[in-house]
Amino acid sequence: MLCHDQQMNGQEHLMKQVRFANSSSSSSSSSSSSVPVLLTSFEPSDAPTLPTGHDSLGPQLKLLPLNDQIRELQTIIRDKTTSRGDFVFCADRLIRLVVEEGLNQLPYSECTVTTPTDGYAFDRSCNLCITTGEAMEQGLRDCCRSIRIGKILIQSDEETQKAKVYYAKFPPDVYRRKVLLMYPILSTGNTVIEAVRVLIEHGVQPKHIILLSLFSTPHGAKSIIQEFPDITILTTEVHPVAPTHFGQRYFGTD
Repeated sequence: MLCHDQQMNGQEHLMKQVRFANSSSSSSSSSSSSVPVLLTSFEPSDAPTLPTGHDSLGPQLKLLPLNDQIRELQTIIRDKTTSRGDFVFCADRLIRLVVEEGLNQLPYSECTVTTPTDGYAFDRSCNLCITTGEAMEQGLRDCCRSIRIGKILIQSDEETQKAKVYYAKFPPDVYRRKVLLMYPILSTGNTVIEAVRVLIEHGVQPKHIILLSLFSTPHGAKSIIQEFPDITILTTEVHPVAPTHFGQRYFGTD
């Protein structure tokens, strides 16, 4: 089936952090996930509005402008009959679109170069991946080869949905950078909330965090925005049913 129309609004940068958990904690029925981050915003004239019922999420939630190409990619990713090769190909295309839009939202500063005209350069930024977010890492590297990469390993109990942080490694000056947090499927939001708490503990301000996601549920987006009102979320779709099989299909572990 074709994916539902989505809309977006807002222009603020957002941030997320995670709190470390004891790695010796109970591991009954757990699944690991990783999140990459990315931020985007639109001019008022270009920003679609959210579907009815999503208005309360506010301007922090931004959606890519929906077109037939994005609809097709969303549909192929959701289709259970899609081959893994086609799944990965279409996922990579959708990731690239989100990454490109996210980079559009990063701040620039004037710089001097040897050329007939003035130029602009990115202010400092870095990318953080939360487990399955590694699927989005290559798409970002293809667009920005010199970007600094950080990692967060978080395990969520399948029964309680409680997230625990087992590993986190960031650039030493992460607190001075804009952070693109990448997490492809935003379901409950618990994993991202923990990741943002960790970033905060390392000095990152939530307003400097951009969460990049392919699919999001209303509950997941709302949970994150309620916890961190200054964070920015960029996604292609907000729908109650998210393709939670994404990680297994992408990495071939299904």
